[in-house]
Amino acid sequence: MKNVTWRRAAAAALALLAGLALAGCDAEEEEGAAPIRPVRAVTADLQEGGEVVSVAGTIESRAQVDLGFRIGGRILERGVDVGDEVTAGQVLASLDSADEENGVRAAEAGLSAALGTLSEARINYERQRTLYQRQIAARAAFERAEQVFTSAQASADAAEAQLAIARRRLDDTVLYSDGPGVVTAIGGEPGEVVSAGRMIVQLARAEGKDAVFDVAAALVDTVAPNTEIVVALSNDPSTTASGRVREVAPRADAATGTIRVRVGLIDPPAGMRLGSTVIGRATVGGAPGIELPATALTSSDGEPAVWVVDPATSEVSLRPVIVDRFSPASVRVGEGLEPGEVVVTAGVQALRPGQKVRLLETAP
Repeated sequence: MKNVTWRRAAAAALALLAGLALAGCDAEEEEGAAPIRPVRAVTADLQEGGEVVSVAGTIESRAQVDLGFRIGGRILERGVDVGDEVTAGQVLASLDSADEENGVRAAEAGLSAALGTLSEARINYERQRTLYQRQIAARAAFERAEQVFTSAQASADAAEAQLAIARRRLDDTVLYSDGPGVVTAIGGEPGEVVSAGRMIVQLARAEGKDAVFDVAAALVDTVAPNTEIVVALSNDPSTTASGRVREVAPRADAATGTIRVRVGLIDPPAGMRLGSTVIGRATVGGAPGIELPATALTSSDGEPAVWVVDPATSEVSLRPVIVDRFSPASVRVGEGLEPGEVVVTAGVQALRPGQKVRLLETAP
């Protein structure tokens, strides 16, 4: 009887020890499991690429020409001033034409004399040819008459050309507008003696307006050909117009290192007068990407990475990404993330792959 009692007591003790051992194993397993960590996160959102830049410039005419006389002389009259609107064919200025008028008269007299000589030479040539054909005159006399007639014809042609030149010089004493536009500058005053080709009137043609900017070479390379530029008056930002890059200078300015860019304006308001100072704004550089707080960025094998939360399991995984732009406050991810994915932004250093997390806040 005592033996039975002892055996039952031993069995109970063994059962108790086994239970304690199992409880200890469960406790160790619970202590080894990773805790559910609270983290903050954001939802990845695709944003347009590039950044807005502003550059100061001026309003200029799309086509601007310097008009001057083809000959030199003394300005007799100038009929326009800066700011005047002119039409095609309008007289802008004129020179003293006394010498040119005399030149025309002299050329006309020379042509008349040459035509008289030509007429006499032609009659003599015809007579000598007839006599030679009838074998009355010698061949030498006929050839001499033919030579005189040829020389007289050349002299008459030269005199006619001289008359055309004299008449053109007389026409060149008057400066006409070759199209509609606005006078932007004056280069000569009445009574002043000017040389051929000197600018007398600068004309901005009525073909449209450009906003002209001197832009750093590094910035020019980031502007796409069809980028829309918003231009506003510097003293009245509410007066705006849109335009597109129309022309980019092929080389930089030797003194400043900048490149001149002309933006063709679309229906500019009347307030954008020629010479006005404007501010041009455009979005330049970069493709669309996902903007994240800088705290979301970590590394994997020395490469940029972020922790992505699986919404179904609340587990995190380390995702390598390609960073397009980095600043102390934010990073722009170009590749590696999809819009709508949840990215951890706080607590990234204490995570490990497959760990469960609890989201404290998910911001857009």
